[in-house]
Amino acid sequence: MKAVIQRVTSASVTIDTIITGQIQSGLLVFVGIEEADSQEDIQWLSAKIANLRIFADENGVMNKSVKDSGGALLIVSQFTLQASTKKGNRPSYLKAAKPEISIPLYEAFLCQMEIDLTKKVQSGTFGADMKIALINDGPVTILMDTKNKELVPYQFGDN
Repeated sequence: MKAVIQRVTSASVTIDTIITGQIQSGLLVFVGIEEADSQEDIQWLSAKIANLRIFADENGVMNKSVKDSGGALLIVSQFTLQASTKKGNRPSYLKAAKPEISIPLYEAFLCQMEIDLTKKVQSGTFGADMKIALINDGPVTILMDTKNKELVPYQFGDN
């Protein structure tokens, strides 16, 4: 599983002019699922996101997690995170799991996040044409890959 985690002051997902998920301060998480993903990937990624210390404490130091800060979570499925751009100019999505595999994993991930946060999470609708609005706070954007298990801070201009 791959995830792009963004600390936000607000975020929403709209489908056909209807807001289907909306949060204030918290995390917007885009999740891409591949065929090889499992319950182990779900548990690892969920625990990491719930406990990732990227919110300011009373001294202004990023020392609190979304769980500690009482923030909200908006999760959006995004198969394009599994894109391969190795050859040519058209991305290949061969690593992205087919819906019959990815939908149950996505739903399990939503449930695991609710368990780890001990609160309901907002989400997009799998496979829908979604419009995402967000105000990135910081900006703070983190990339995670359960196959790499290393946090990679995103920097503009990286290829």
